[in-house]
Amino acid sequence: MTERQKEQFAALLPLYEEWNAQINVISRKDMEHFYEHHVLHSLAIAKVMRFKPMAEVLDVGTGGGFPGVPLAVMFPESRFTLIDSIGKKIKVVGDVVEKLGLTNTHAQQIRAEQLEGEFDFVVSRAVTTLGEFVPWVKTKISKTQYHPLHNGILYLKGGDLTNELFAFRHKVKTWDIAEWFEEEFFETKKVIYLPL
Repeated sequence: MTERQKEQFAALLPLYEEWNAQINVISRKDMEHFYEHHVLHSLAIAKVMRFKPMAEVLDVGTGGGFPGVPLAVMFPESRFTLIDSIGKKIKVVGDVVEKLGLTNTHAQQIRAEQLEGEFDFVVSRAVTTLGEFVPWVKTKISKTQYHPLHNGILYLKGGDLTNELFAFRHKVKTWDIAEWFEEEFFETKKVIYLPL
């Protein structure tokens, strides 16, 4: 990482603490594990996919900006669109993006189904079941391929996913985050990849 990226990651906690005092963006008890539960968890996607320069990435249901903001810091030459249907969350994300100077990132209050445009990858963090999520985004995936993995969804989720992934079993691939990060929080967490 460059010094600039290290500074941006270091600036995240004070920015979110400031916002959390006004709006409950992240649960209060979770703030003490901010880097582990939010930043590092988001960056698990970077273990699976190194987004190329000019890659278009859509974060659906970004909430307070996860996984989109940490990924945008990690991949400054890729472009990130962060969306959520809740205005106050997008207000926070917009402010964080501005204060970090993330010129590769755009935050918008909109539902995935209403958004125009195509993306190489859609990322998200446990917004809903994959079966419900896929119809929202399947028309948003670009046909132009230039990454080692085919364009599709990179999804962060935990727990027993056997039933949820059954319908996608012939296409889906999963990675255990605990293989990369030893913290107890990651024991049941996974990165799910579904090409579309």
